[in-house]
Amino acid sequence: MISDQLQEVRRRVDAAAGRLSPCSTATLIAVSKTFPEAAVREAAAAGQLDFGENRVQEGLDKASATADLGLTWHLIGHLQTNKARKAAATFHWIHSIDSVSLLQKVDAGAVEAGTTPNLLLQVDLAGEETKFGAPPEALFGIAKAALEMKAARLRGLMIIPPAVDDPNDARPWFRRLRDVRDRLIADGIPADALRELSMGMSHDFEVAIEEGATMVRVGTAIFGGRPPVTTP
Repeated sequence: MISDQLQEVRRRVDAAAGRLSPCSTATLIAVSKTFPEAAVREAAAAGQLDFGENRVQEGLDKASATADLGLTWHLIGHLQTNKARKAAATFHWIHSIDSVSLLQKVDAGAVEAGTTPNLLLQVDLAGEETKFGAPPEALFGIAKAALEMKAARLRGLMIIPPAVDDPNDARPWFRRLRDVRDRLIADGIPADALRELSMGMSHDFEVAIEEGATMVRVGTAIFGGRPPVTTP
């Protein structure tokens, strides 16, 4: 079942990318949070290589259990500074950098572990109290600090827009993130450091791709409804 749903999501990703001119592409991240190792292995057997986790320890456990598969692991949930070193040692991508202090902790952990994680700055455009992310006015300073990192590498921006019923209502938020990226480049941040836009989930990833997403984070549409969480 996972393989069939994965195939359908890929078809939709390709169709959305094909509507752009010129045609584009987007990395599909299968969000496996709360799903067991067996689900990851089933998706991997169907050709999926990129997986996303919200919690550091759950991601570390799954990455270790599936080390034989050569998967690429993305941390897409909030990262606390006290877990930054562990995350830097295992995750290939961290999508949730929102301060200079967190950036420095991750870089120090990467130096210590001998890794080179790719980092995205999480942007808070809506000012929602329940969500994390750096406000737009803080991004330039964080991005400048990121250019001085020793091991980790800045690669782009990420957003979790306000929840909406109609996917098209998320479109303005995706456009705003793209505009933020363009302004940072105009202000002197190298384009190569901002080439990725991580935006779009199961309900709106097609709209996100149409607005320039290079990474989409899809869980339910691939794995189905989430099992109940049994750990705090």
